[in-house]
Amino acid sequence: MVEKSKVFQIGVHCFMIILMLFCLIPFLLLVVSSFTAESALLKNGYSFFPSEISFDAYKALLVDSSSIMRGYLLSFVVTVTGTLSNVILTLLFAYPLSRKDLPGKGFFSFMVFFTMLFNGGLVPTYMMWTGVFNIKNTLWALIVPNLMMGAFYVIMMRTYFTTNIPEAVLEAARIDGAGELKMLIQIVLPMSKPIIATIILLVGLNYWNDWLNGLYYVNDDRLYSIQVLLNKMLMDVQYLMTNAASSLGQSIQLPATGIKMAVAVMGALPMFIIYPFFQKYFVQGIVIGAVKG
Repeated sequence: MVEKSKVFQIGVHCFMIILMLFCLIPFLLLVVSSFTAESALLKNGYSFFPSEISFDAYKALLVDSSSIMRGYLLSFVVTVTGTLSNVILTLLFAYPLSRKDLPGKGFFSFMVFFTMLFNGGLVPTYMMWTGVFNIKNTLWALIVPNLMMGAFYVIMMRTYFTTNIPEAVLEAARIDGAGELKMLIQIVLPMSKPIIATIILLVGLNYWNDWLNGLYYVNDDRLYSIQVLLNKMLMDVQYLMTNAASSLGQSIQLPATGIKMAVAVMGALPMFIIYPFFQKYFVQGIVIGAVKG
């Protein structure tokens, strides 16, 4: 029995290593390709061991370094502000839904679930945000639409509260005179670090990678987040070539393929740096806070 258990564990570890390689290898190939000369890419294709190293793609992207830095700063501000707002709203919605004595609990739960199935569509949504709320070409255009609070996160946090916060602890606190707000801050929050860290990571990733809101609601280049800016560069390589040539005062041939790889690396790199700090809580929160049938 012990030998079978060891064989099973070895098999599981080998499978997870293979799965990890499937995720890691493409990203490593992406990074290496971004440092590969355009001529080598066109001649030999993508390779982990390029015949010629080149930084031309990054030089081209960093010609207008002020826009890149402004985009990174704006994305950082939007991600932090939006993530904190999302977590607070999700927490304040999920905690009451986890209580058995909430009046109208079935109705509110249904309304949360309903938003996961249906939405108003792009055109009515655009008309609402631009005509009623007037968020076009403002910072709120990158924070509010579609991202401020998600039904999936509410359900996941509610499930965590229901299954992992003992009702007896809350009853004891209520007997001692604690109100709902005090119980939430002093009891529920300290016991909910895994699920909170998980939602911070998931929501922060969504905010950082979001470019659709910038595409729909922003046409002021001073409000371009890093993803919107990189997407604009990616979709208009010819413009980038002209801009780089005029800035450098010489005629150059920019690496179109390398630029695409460099854009992906620059957009994803901050999340790869941050993720290890949340990994422990992320795995625990996903396992414990998963929606159960």
